[in-house]
Amino acid sequence: MQGKGADTIMVTRAQQIGVVIGLAFVAALTILRASDPPLLRLARDLTFDQYQRLVPRTFKNQPVRVIDIDEASLREFGQWPWPRNRIAVLVDRLSDMGAAAIAFDILFAEPDRLSPRNVVRDVTGIDPSLLGKLPDNDEIFSRSLSGRPVVLGFGLSNEGSYLPSVKAGFAYTGESPFDAPPAIKAATPLQPQLEANAAGLGHISLNPGTSSAVVRAVPLFLSSGKQLYPSLALEALRVAQGASTYVLDAAPDTPNTLTRVKIGNFVVPVTASGELWLYVSPDTKERYISAGRVLATEGVSADIRAAIEGSIVFVGTSASGLQDVRTTALGENVPGVSIHAQIVEQILSSRFLSRPDWADGLEILSIAVLGSLLVILTTFVNPAVALACGLLITFFALVASWAAFLYGGLLFDPLAPIVSGSITHFAATAFRFLVTDRERRDVRRAFGHYLSPSLLHRIEHTRNALRLGGDERELTVMFVDVRNFTQISEEMTPSAVVAFLNTLLDALSHHVIANEGTLDKFIGDSIMAFWNAPVDVSDHAGKAVQAALGMRETLARLNNSDAFGFGDARRVGIGIGIHTGLACVGNMGAETRFNYTAVGDAVNIAARIESACKDINFDILVSEPTASLLPDCALLEAGALTLKGKSMRTKLFAVVGDARLAKSADFVELQAMHGRLVAALRTRSASSRKLVAAAKLKAQIATTGLLHEFYSQISRRAGHFVDEPADKAADI
Repeated sequence: MQGKGADTIMVTRAQQIGVVIGLAFVAALTILRASDPPLLRLARDLTFDQYQRLVPRTFKNQPVRVIDIDEASLREFGQWPWPRNRIAVLVDRLSDMGAAAIAFDILFAEPDRLSPRNVVRDVTGIDPSLLGKLPDNDEIFSRSLSGRPVVLGFGLSNEGSYLPSVKAGFAYTGESPFDAPPAIKAATPLQPQLEANAAGLGHISLNPGTSSAVVRAVPLFLSSGKQLYPSLALEALRVAQGASTYVLDAAPDTPNTLTRVKIGNFVVPVTASGELWLYVSPDTKERYISAGRVLATEGVSADIRAAIEGSIVFVGTSASGLQDVRTTALGENVPGVSIHAQIVEQILSSRFLSRPDWADGLEILSIAVLGSLLVILTTFVNPAVALACGLLITFFALVASWAAFLYGGLLFDPLAPIVSGSITHFAATAFRFLVTDRERRDVRRAFGHYLSPSLLHRIEHTRNALRLGGDERELTVMFVDVRNFTQISEEMTPSAVVAFLNTLLDALSHHVIANEGTLDKFIGDSIMAFWNAPVDVSDHAGKAVQAALGMRETLARLNNSDAFGFGDARRVGIGIGIHTGLACVGNMGAETRFNYTAVGDAVNIAARIESACKDINFDILVSEPTASLLPDCALLEAGALTLKGKSMRTKLFAVVGDARLAKSADFVELQAMHGRLVAALRTRSASSRKLVAAAKLKAQIATTGLLHEFYSQISRRAGHFVDEPADKAADI
């Protein structure tokens, strides 16, 4: 009773320690999520990108168009930049066609260098009085802007202090929002006459201050601390409606926190810093109209007029040389101007995405609560139950996050709670395994005597390693069989037979595992093994032969020491067949009971080669594919035999020894003599008898009698060395 009580106390303490460690993991993960490092933010963004890729915003034919300065336009009207009198013509035509607003995603920061007045000014010898008579493209463009709904863009600058004028008024509710948007210190300057005549001015920056190449959220405003500057898309929407004021809703009790923006008849939900989450649609040619078609000298077609009339038009470029390319959440590389157009499309369609301010708090709380629950379940109930609960939590987190996106446009991160729960479950399970599951490790050690280490590693570390089925791969397969086993077993009691087999097979099988092989099975007095599965084994054919040579040496030692108790009257012999080829290897059998094994023609050939050892009178034979992988081994051609079940003969080689023997002078001489003997046998030459005798003598010297029986019977097998008839091979 006392011992039993002590065990109970030990288990309880282990559980308590497990809970403490598990909760420490939960606390660390909760703090990590609260700090929100860049890696977590990236994972969250990628999750939301994937949602959009699954269900992108549907493109609808709305009154928004992109006038694209594309490759075709550049081919027709020349390289960029175009003279601004041509830009003025573009404005005139778009305005005449009834465009509601014309927004340029183009910077007009410097005077037009192609203007005739500027060109002549730099030419020596020209009368300065002529300059005033020459046209100025900037003046032409400026006059074209006057009284028309044109919005010009400006960019951020790290130099100077220029800030553009603001064409709209601002009103806000709640606390001051002027420090909420991203800051602007300076902007790219606009030509004064262009700035004065434009109906609106908007910044063209899509993701200022971020290193990500993907545009996911765009700032609708920039702030100098005293003044707000709207984006190009927002200004285009304002000008198109004839509105004069932006109305900003700020959080009532939190300074510098925006909630939504009203532009004319449209209300846009924004983040606390005034950003709009982009819900993009796939890029489509229906959004674009080539600038060349608008500027065509023969006039504008009716379909283009219909598309432009009443539309908000953005002018920009998709030409690759101008490098205005951005990446969307859908993974598409699109012209930057199209993103401005998509902002307006999204507002017009009222399809918004938003991430509530309390989303971070909910995700942090879920990590703490669900992590603690998993720790308790893993420690006190069962890891399998905890895993089931974790999977259920994962399922509901994914479903809830997806449903919130699909039906409410809300962005909740399912990944952080799922990953944190998985780490927590792993940590608690690992602790339980290390401290309280010693019996399971004992079982593993017991089974380690029956399975090769590589197979155990495969089972432990590969998902679904114990499922039924297999993979096709190149294997080197070995079969080992005891010679005259039937006669031996008839002279022994069953228990003595078992003892004999245990002694022999145990000694031989060690060489398989020592050479990185997999013991497939013991079949009575036989062994089946293979190499190069379940894990890749380099030089698998060479290691199989090393195992076979080791078996030969071990058997000789057992016979010499009378390990089987047979005395000098009987020496135990074995035959070994090895073949390399494709086989299907994996778990075969029923769902509840199966074996890891190999099947296929390569296995059958190896078994037949082992049987051929009796005909050839040699203990280790390999097939020609295996021999080709053994350039350093001492091999001798053993003839081509018709194996059972094979229509063509199989060329076999006798494995005499390892690389050391192959390099010896005696074996090199024997190998040359054997080649002459094979040639004589192949032609039925009368000199074969003398060559057999000479080879037998040389083999006695080189291999100390290993090849005596092989050469004693080789003349009887002369037909094994004769080439197969060509017509038979062709038929096959």
